Amino acid sequence: DLALAAARDYPDRFAVMGRVDLNDPAARNLLPTWKQQPGMLGLRYALGRPAVRPLLLDGRLDWLWPAADAAGLPLMLFPLACDLHLIERVAERHPNLKITIDHLALGRGKDDVAFREFGLLLPLAKRPNISVKVSCLPLYTTDVYPFKWLHPYVRRIYDAFGPRRMFWGSDLSRLECSYRESVTMFTEEMPWLSATDLEWIMGRGVCEWIGWKI
Repeated sequence: DLALAAARDYPDRFAVMGRVDLNDPAARNLLPTWKQQPGMLGLRYALGRPAVRPLLLDGRLDWLWPAADAAGLPLMLFPLACDLHLIERVAERHPNLKITIDHLALGRGKDDVAFREFGLLLPLAKRPNISVKVSCLPLYTTDVYPFKWLHPYVRRIYDAFGPRRMFWGSDLSRLECSYRESVTMFTEEMPWLSATDLEWIMGRGVCEWIGWKI
């Protein structure tokens, strides 16, 4: 509600990815004019949640993909890693539909537990309409700043998706470090990232991907 209010009151500074009720057959009728709302740029769903995942698995979400595609709505999705192959199929069938995978589709836990299915994400890089968020990463390790344990995984994402399809994000409400540290772990602690890379990763990439004109 706070984010929606911010986007409504300050559309030149804030934008959001909204939601429609996926169980409501009439929801598809909202999509053609969805972006006419102040600050509204697309849709976002945590597809791994128990109430939502069955809709993905049994095909009840199949209406969403062509409807979002036709409306020009980018999607941000947080599926379980074991369901990433289903998202790849969607991307293959709808090559103009832009899809961003949130938080690298990481699981619960820390370190090896969180990253045990990380490899399932990398094959999706071959779909040019799929991007990823390298967001909230410090949450997924017991390491301390500068979170060196995470750096090889960031490099693998960089090598697979490139800097224009990997988007930094803080997910500030869940962070176990400072906001500044979540930024500087990229901008100061990964010397293999060029200034141009950082421009794309730290903001320009996601803005261009979802059409956020700021």
